[in-house]
Amino acid sequence: MIPDSEDRGVAAVSNGLSLCKIHHAAYDQHLIGIRSDYVIEVRPDILHEVDGPMLKHGIQEMHGGTLNLPPRRADHPSRHLLEERYKRFIAT
Repeated sequence: MIPDSEDRGVAAVSNGLSLCKIHHAAYDQHLIGIRSDYVIEVRPDILHEVDGPMLKHGIQEMHGGTLNLPPRRADHPSRHLLEERYKRFIAT
């Protein structure tokens, strides 16, 4: 969530998300954001874009959904770091 190249970025499970290549790219480009309550949001301009089924089913339908979390709480993404990253998403 916080890149390892930044001072606050650490290589730890709590600072990471298990995403496929498409969703990872969308997250890195701030097309999608994840709130600290694990709810996924799609950027409004992307949410209202009309394109093919990949955009509709692969990105837009994620809006309002929640992350599937690992069973162990210790393996969950840090809510604090998600919030920090979410603020960057909102600012774009």
